[in-house]
Amino acid sequence: MPPPRPTDRLRQELVRRVRATFNEEGQQPVPPSDEALFAKDTPIRLVHADVVAMMVGGIRGLLLQMLHPHALQGVLDHSDFRADMHGRLRRTARFIAVTTFGHRNDARAAIERVNRIHGQVSGTLPDGTPYSARDPRTLAWVHVAEATSFLAAYLRLVRPETSNGARDEYYRQFAVIARALGADPVPENQREAEAIFRELRADLRGSPEAREVAQLVLTQRPEGAPPALQTMLRAEAIALLPPFARSMLGLDRPGLEAIPARAATWAVGKTLRWAFRQN
Repeated sequence: MPPPRPTDRLRQELVRRVRATFNEEGQQPVPPSDEALFAKDTPIRLVHADVVAMMVGGIRGLLLQMLHPHALQGVLDHSDFRADMHGRLRRTARFIAVTTFGHRNDARAAIERVNRIHGQVSGTLPDGTPYSARDPRTLAWVHVAEATSFLAAYLRLVRPETSNGARDEYYRQFAVIARALGADPVPENQREAEAIFRELRADLRGSPEAREVAQLVLTQRPEGAPPALQTMLRAEAIALLPPFARSMLGLDRPGLEAIPARAATWAVGKTLRWAFRQN
């Protein structure tokens, strides 16, 4: 057998590093299944397959979620995010991978596991208002923040020409997971996503705690990832935030540095798509 070519070794190393970033030590990547909840080459699988766009969208989604007082308090009261932010991000990425690409039985088991965890997450806000991670409206904001963020990053960095029909189908597919988690209301197309986003914006609040978590998210560097990658992802995520969210989180819109950051992020995404296509 001939030795691997330099390009093959580079591809294999890129794939190895990415998988190490998103999987716990010894944990195997989620194998794509022909019996997943969603068929191959449908919008949700295309969007969620792009590593760089999902990282940018994931950061944007977390920043938006932390503006919801109930979601924020749940994190403050029931997680060790300050010591294990990377672990939390890994677990979220794993859940998205399993529910999008894994066998439907594994996807349903992952959803049931999250529902059980959410059932144990409750408490009160500083003003005495009760909160619960099973609250449908809170879950609706968590979902719409994620869905709009993943799709926005995909459109910006991968395929801006994605048709309106494909965008609507993405929301219809992602709604399957959101409803299984108990979210309500849940958008099934772009128009509904925009309307629900506007409606739930009234529930959001800026706070020192939200800004603290935002800084932790923005300064978290995946293990083994170069600092330059973190800088690129952070700039793109902040640029994609709506102005009101940047203001509430005390973030400035990236200036001229956003131009090279976007170009570099696009280049990294293209390289990783090449590596994983060949895998």
